[in-house]
Amino acid sequence: MIEGLSHMTFIVRDLDRMSAILTGIFDAREVYASDTEQFSLSREKFFLIGDLWIAIMEGEPLPERSYNHIAFKIDDADFDRYAERVSRLGLDMRPPRPRVEGEGRSIYFYDDDNHMFELHAGTLAGRLVRYAKGLERAS
Repeated sequence: MIEGLSHMTFIVRDLDRMSAILTGIFDAREVYASDTEQFSLSREKFFLIGDLWIAIMEGEPLPERSYNHIAFKIDDADFDRYAERVSRLGLDMRPPRPRVEGEGRSIYFYDDDNHMFELHAGTLAGRLVRYAKGLERAS
């Protein structure tokens, strides 16, 4: 039986740059750095974002960008503060996709290795309620 999410691993060219992104945007806390020791495929660092374990490993970046992404929940009251954090780090923010009212706002951005992240101020429950209203009108 699946108990939950164990961790996420991102392959990055520059461990220090990704460390700055994780700490600067997500308030991640570094809990391990392999430095010169290597127990895995390459040098790596581990972080915690809340209770979520994030691993970053040195390697070649993704060859291109896509819409595949990881979304982190934020409070709508903090939306502008997070947008400023992303901007301050010089990351490429993608324009938000069209949304229907009640779906929640999002900040989409890419790191330097073509990984897309989303900071989302909405919930699954809210989205399902909103989509159900759209289906009722279509019937």
